[in-house]
Amino acid sequence: MTTPELPGASSQQTAPHQQPQFPPMPPNYGPQGASGPQEYAKAKKQRNVIGLVALIAAIVGFIFACIPGALIIGWVLLPIAFILAIVSLFLKDKAKGMGITALILSIVGTIVGFAVFFSVVASSAKDAFGGGDTKVSAPNAEAGSGAPAAAQPAAKTGTRENPSPIGSVVESKDWRVVINSVRLAASDAVVAANQFNKPPVAGTEYILVNYSATYLGDEANGQMPAFVSVDYVTPDGKTVNRLDNSAVAPEHIDTTSTLYKGGTATGNIAIQVPTATAGQGVLAVRPGMIADKVFVAVK
Repeated sequence: MTTPELPGASSQQTAPHQQPQFPPMPPNYGPQGASGPQEYAKAKKQRNVIGLVALIAAIVGFIFACIPGALIIGWVLLPIAFILAIVSLFLKDKAKGMGITALILSIVGTIVGFAVFFSVVASSAKDAFGGGDTKVSAPNAEAGSGAPAAAQPAAKTGTRENPSPIGSVVESKDWRVVINSVRLAASDAVVAANQFNKPPVAGTEYILVNYSATYLGDEANGQMPAFVSVDYVTPDGKTVNRLDNSAVAPEHIDTTSTLYKGGTATGNIAIQVPTATAGQGVLAVRPGMIADKVFVAVK
């Protein structure tokens, strides 16, 4: 007895050695370049949070580094940004763009911060010790007493090529300096002035420079005339500092006693210069620690 076949049953039978048929997979609508769930998850991990934080810190630090009154904030944020930027660059499978930008900004911001800092320091020192607005005036009968005279910008006179004459008034914000006289070939007088003074080296001689320094500033504690400098410059452009071969001059000027507004110190300094060109050099006068120099003739 045979079992009757159901209608359509023969069409569902699988032929021998025939692979079973499965319905097709739905299309992949993931992001471009992602071949599956794992690739899509990997793509989402590319955002670099540390790099973003480093970039924000670098931008804010850079801005504050440019503001003189807020430099300290920039100096705190920029190193933090630098460290975070370095860390962000070593994170695996993370975007590096923001970290690189933060690294560059932190370095440039630090350089800018130092430039602003030194500019502020220089400006403060300029205000404290006399600025670069040095002026020179022609000699007059009252120049040696420290009396003011009609002033002209130092750029118009007082250069090495066109030095100001002896007696000219060299003035800055805080100091007025007058070269009263220059005595060449003064070696005998200098050696006799102090038992510790050594004779000049062969080929050189001492000259005596008499000058007056008047303090014009308003500091309550005053300033010492040591802030004023007078040096000799040879015809070939070499500076001879009076301290290179120190000697106590007769009637030497007191540069260590504090002067207050209107106070004046007057006296001599001894400078050892080449004998052959002693009268051809000039004096470099600086009326304040960072003031501009003015050149005065020696005869």
